[in-house]
Amino acid sequence: MPILQAPMAGACPPALAAAVAGAGGMGAAGVVLDAPEKISTWVREFRSRSEGPFQLNMWIPDPVDDDPAKIAAAQGFLRGFGEPGPEQPPGPSFEEQCEAMLEARPRVISSIMGLFSPAYVDRLHEAGIAWFACATTLAEAQAAQAAGADAIVAQGLEAGGHRGVFEPDAAESTSVGLLALLPHIVDGVDLPVVATGGIADGRGVAAALTLGASAVQVGTALLRSPETGIAETWAASLEGLAPEDTVTTRAYSGRLGRAAPTAYVRSWDAPDAPTPAPYPHQRRLVGQWRKGTPAPAAEVAVDRGNHWAGQAAARAAAEPAADVVTRMWSQAQTLLPSR
Repeated sequence: MPILQAPMAGACPPALAAAVAGAGGMGAAGVVLDAPEKISTWVREFRSRSEGPFQLNMWIPDPVDDDPAKIAAAQGFLRGFGEPGPEQPPGPSFEEQCEAMLEARPRVISSIMGLFSPAYVDRLHEAGIAWFACATTLAEAQAAQAAGADAIVAQGLEAGGHRGVFEPDAAESTSVGLLALLPHIVDGVDLPVVATGGIADGRGVAAALTLGASAVQVGTALLRSPETGIAETWAASLEGLAPEDTVTTRAYSGRLGRAAPTAYVRSWDAPDAPTPAPYPHQRRLVGQWRKGTPAPAAEVAVDRGNHWAGQAAARAAAEPAADVVTRMWSQAQTLLPSR
């Protein structure tokens, strides 16, 4: 079936990917937070469960903004939630992560927030691995095509989690819905296009394919599946969440993403709140406070996990992942002309 699991970092255990692949789709892992050893372990476990296809996804690093004033302002605001835990160790090396992905030999390696280097793209193709590049505008999609991408993942503003905009400071102003974005990209590139953002049932799948997509990618629709295993508080925040009630925020990582409107997220919109620190400093700081000591008198606590939520969150069902994607494809086939 033309349904891909979204590579949701922190919410894509091998059991979820194997369930989607076993149903006839493609599994995935977002590995931006993972050391090479963890990437290898994930791949081994997936392959012990499934012979199906999977993709590994990596962020392209942003230029680092080490502005001490921005970092200090975010630290000061976080102190209102309690005391931080110990400093977080440096994250894994991007280059080492890329080597680990290449060694794993998945069907697809995908990128978000930019493009792989020409040398790495050549190595992917030499190994028979396809490169799927996330794009939020036609200009990004065309740049990816020129750089050697094999497919474009067109991400509409409805998508949960991080926005794939290449330029981090432009994320708030680069917000195109999938209904407008998808045909624009389909008509503007000579590559297969995968549609993602707000697709949670067969109608969404059928609409995307009708608009020219070759496949769809779904993430939030699978978050409540038991194989995903997200925290109960996160799962509860999705139930009945209206599209207009999801919010975009930099409060978790410093990069813009769509989430449920938790009290912690809303606190960063207060008049006296600073702008979150740039990525990856905000992510590092939030990690410290999650391991710290909450303030006894604080009305709001730091969310223990990132409550990412796309605009179709209310349609996420607490059902096995295989049942979710199989039903989506079955519904879509009743709406599509004979293929």
